[in-house]
Amino acid sequence: MATEEPRNLTQFKRFKTDDEGRMTFSSSEQIKTEAAIERFYDRYEQLAALDPSLPKLLRTEHARYLETSLERLSTGYECLDSSRPWLVYWIMNAASVLGIKFNDSLLNRVVDFLIKCRSQDGGFGGGPGQDPHLAPTYAAVNALCIIGTDRALNAINRRTLKKFLWAVRESNGAFRMHVGGELDVRGAYCAISSAKLAAFSVDDEAKLFEGTAGWIAECQTYEGGFGGAPDLEAHGGYSFCAAAALAILGGENKCDLNALLRWAVNRQMAYEGGFQGRTNKLVDGCYSFWQGALIPVIQGLIARKENYPEIMNTALFNRIALQEYVFICCQKPTGGLIDKPGKPTDLYHTCYTLSGAAVAQHCETSKPPLILGHPDNELLPTHPVHNVPPKCVIDAYKYFLKNELIESEHTNGQWNGDTAASEEPPLAATASAEVDVVDVDMREQSVDSERSMASQRSTTQSDSMSGVTSGDTSQRSSEERSESID
Repeated sequence: MATEEPRNLTQFKRFKTDDEGRMTFSSSEQIKTEAAIERFYDRYEQLAALDPSLPKLLRTEHARYLETSLERLSTGYECLDSSRPWLVYWIMNAASVLGIKFNDSLLNRVVDFLIKCRSQDGGFGGGPGQDPHLAPTYAAVNALCIIGTDRALNAINRRTLKKFLWAVRESNGAFRMHVGGELDVRGAYCAISSAKLAAFSVDDEAKLFEGTAGWIAECQTYEGGFGGAPDLEAHGGYSFCAAAALAILGGENKCDLNALLRWAVNRQMAYEGGFQGRTNKLVDGCYSFWQGALIPVIQGLIARKENYPEIMNTALFNRIALQEYVFICCQKPTGGLIDKPGKPTDLYHTCYTLSGAAVAQHCETSKPPLILGHPDNELLPTHPVHNVPPKCVIDAYKYFLKNELIESEHTNGQWNGDTAASEEPPLAATASAEVDVVDVDMREQSVDSERSMASQRSTTQSDSMSGVTSGDTSQRSSEERSESID
């Protein structure tokens, strides 16, 4: 582990915005934001002179905030009633990078809740009884992979998930967020990531995502970043979704990676240290991940395209500056993280701001983590493509591959991965492997090898399971709403 002192923040004041006497709304908001951040940095320098251990990661306070939120939310979250798997995922992933473990009883209740969000038509809805949607499907799959128990992974019904993904697929390879819904690059990423974590077969992936990489490439703009759909403005969140999807699909030859990298590195703010989401926009803590993880994903794509793995050894953004923004400006003393000074805490920003700091610490694959301040500020790594712990990616792969063999050996439907989540599968997967930053192709080779061996050992055809129905179909009506995940 390597630790490093903060920048000389007083010297960096020279990088603050100069509107050259031409005030606009954008420049006015930028100057106000810089002034608010300057107060935080000035206060920090005063306190650090007395306490050299600063800045500190408020791990205990964040843990309390997350556990309280998992049990019960305030009425302010009522507007996210259709995003409840997201709330679960944000909490679970923030806890994972902090190294926080919830008790088994609470995790079982989380799994119970996500099962209630599962749709008979495949995928997951935003709450019990709601229609399936790619965004909460992605969130639910990620959350269940983070929990990682047999029961949690068994709650992912791969057969009906595949059916749902085909239902929202367009003929050109693009994906709608739900049946009849909006079409954008988020849909492609959510579908691809969910299918990859569920270890869809190579043939299934090839058919399901035929043309998808080409459609994603059409979303790249003249700036270099990606918009939500062709001809829209480049945006950090959409650019991450596009690059991560291409990383999984092996689509590094489909877009202009140098232009994308140039756009991404220029989104880090010179004074604030954090990232903006678009050109001429304000810094925002959530882009610590959307842009901060995008950069190593791009590096991984370049490494694969040009056979240049050494590019992964050097971070292409200021990792210390990003950690300064997160630890000094985005932590609430009572727990949770924020967009920027003056904003309230929320679970979304807590998840992605911490995830971005974790990427900043761990993104140089051949070197020790780079930690701002005390070693206790170290976060656990997150996979920059899926944003779940790297071990969870491997564990999910192995679980589904091993149970795929069991499925193919039970011709009479005695057991399969679509049975009720309360039933334990007969074979549990174990793994402790580490994952490189975007070493998706290497994992695919391992997966293909295991699947090939499983096929050789099997004496039945995989389509023997086509008549087996999903086990858990019980759901509460949409009127039964609560502030808790129960």
